Amino acid sequence: MTANKVEICGVNTSKLPVLSSEEMTELFKRLRDGDESARRELINGNLRLVLSVIQRFNNRGEYVDDLFQIGCVGLIKAIDNFDLNQNVKFSTYAVPMIIGEIRRYLRDNNPIRVSRSLRDIAYKALQVRDELVDKNSKEPTLQEIANKLDISREQIVFALDAIQEPISLFEPIYHDGGDPIFVMDQISDEKNQDKNWLEDIAIKEALQKLDPREKMILTMRFFKGKTQMEVAEEINISQAQVSRLEKGALKQLEQNVK
Repeated sequence: MTANKVEICGVNTSKLPVLSSEEMTELFKRLRDGDESARRELINGNLRLVLSVIQRFNNRGEYVDDLFQIGCVGLIKAIDNFDLNQNVKFSTYAVPMIIGEIRRYLRDNNPIRVSRSLRDIAYKALQVRDELVDKNSKEPTLQEIANKLDISREQIVFALDAIQEPISLFEPIYHDGGDPIFVMDQISDEKNQDKNWLEDIAIKEALQKLDPREKMILTMRFFKGKTQMEVAEEINISQAQVSRLEKGALKQLEQNVK
């Protein structure tokens, strides 16, 4: 996706709305009461979230329009299943569902096939893994899975390794109708964790809620590395004013990210 591209699937991305937390809550309440127009507003008001997600897959060689449409399917599913009582930000809930929908699409369009026997071992191993996660609320070790299945740890490792695509981190190694497990899901990368990525999205959303001058000051200070004095000279106010506005904007930003 090129930086100057503003139309995807006929949607002018430069004019997409940004909903406040209060607006989101009100729309979900209206949707819960059966107001279909609220559903349309929620979809349109969260398309920027889909755009943020598909950037993660823009090196896959897929058409951005296709990824956008698939991402919108995930967004709609998230809207239809979101529960206000969960006390969680909608973006935190929706992003994994959008990612899952795109990964499912990539899996279904991947020509690689694996043997039935290896898939069966992977199915059993990962099914047990899900059961142990649900039971213990933590990721089980391979040895725990092996003990549960009464097979060797080496058999599980061999099965998973055999069905991995060595040239793609997005190759699915297991799928049973839900979200697939990918090679990248088995690799630790502290710089590219979904948690960190979700925090980046939350910060970007919170920045949109600041007034233009506050947003400009934070951008110049923390993204362009300018000093308060340089900012003050550029926007023609005193350094004390920059300091006061910066502190207020950071406080508001912190509240909006929580």
